[in-house]
Order: sequence, then C-alpha cells, then structure tokens
Amino acid sequence: MQDLRYLWEPFLSYGQSFEVEKNKVVYHQGEAGKGIYYLKKGEIKIMLLSDYGDERIINIVPPGMLFGEHGIHGEPYLTSSTTTSASTVYFFSNDVLAAIFKDHSDAAGIYTDSLIYKFRTLAEIIAHLDSQVEQQMAFYLLKLVRENGSASMNQTAFAKYIGTSRITVNKIIQKWKQNDYVELNKREIVIIDFDKIREIANNPHM
Repeated sequence: MQDLRYLWEPFLSYGQSFEVEKNKVVYHQGEAGKGIYYLKKGEIKIMLLSDYGDERIINIVPPGMLFGEHGIHGEPYLTSSTTTSASTVYFFSNDVLAAIFKDHSDAAGIYTDSLIYKFRTLAEIIAHLDSQVEQQMAFYLLKLVRENGSASMNQTAFAKYIGTSRITVNKIIQKWKQNDYVELNKREIVIIDFDKIREIANNPHM
C-alpha cells in the first residue's frame, strides 16, 4: 500500500473537499455508489457487515489513499467507512473521474491499482475468517504495520478488527508480551520479534 500513497495528490484540484468530524460515516455498505474518495488528513476505518449482522473492521485507511473505489457507476459500496479522527476528505464523482482520466493518462492506472489492492485485501480478510484467533491477530498485526507503518489501535478496536472480545485479545497480547514478541506503547502494539509473529500468522499452534 505504501507504493500507492499520495499518487492521487496531483488530481485533488478536481475534487470536492470537505471536513468530517470523528466517528462520522462517509458512505454505507450497500449504498449506491456516487464516486470515490481520497483521504487528505485523518484516518478512516473500513467496516464489513456480514450476512449474520456482524460488523468487522477490515482496513484502516491512512492519509494519502483512495477509498470507496468500488462505488463508481452506481455500483453499491461493498463496505462502510467511518472516520476515527477529524478528517479532510476529497470526493470525486463519476463525471469528475471521467474528466481526470481524459486529461491524465496515468490516473486510470493509479485508480485501477488501488481498486485491485482493495479487492485483494478483502479476499485476504475472507480467507482468514475461519482461522484461530491468535493466527488472525498475528496476520492483522503484520498487515497494519506493513500498510500503515504501525499498529496504532487500542485493544477494543483490535478486537473488533478480529471479530472477537477484548478479553481474548488482551489474553493473547499479554502472552506475547511475556514471550517478548510485542510490547505496548500507549495505543500502539509494537512488534519486537517479527519472525515469531510471522510464524504464528502461518501456524496457529506455535
């Protein structure tokens, strides 16, 4: 994801900028798409509602990234997005996107790469839904660090990311701390032993 960050910056003059308060929904899952969004400042959590009514965090969008890429040409948004802090968001309608693609030959490739990345992320999430909790935690922790540079998320939010209880998350985090796999620094879970966390992600019985 790091390679995709800020690539959309040259096209911001086409978009409509607006400020969004913390804990506000930008778009809802299932809503007819009107266009795509770009996060200039703040943080967005991407939520997926299952057929059983369970809601899970599946991605954290940092500044410099597009989101809601699947909501073009009236296609329904596959997820919901909510701010986790006061954010500056740009909106690009279908007509505006057409103008950008016409004026800038590289824009379509940036959009497509971002869309492919999001579908790949969604596929990874679905593939891990039936994994053991510890394995999921290791996988998502590595994913957060790889994509955002850190795992800046409290244990309650991380539990929602995994789809389990805070008590379960805390139990595993404490075990990892005792084994010197991770340490806690305020809201952030800091990986000390990447090799061990990778082993757990690939083998839940480690």
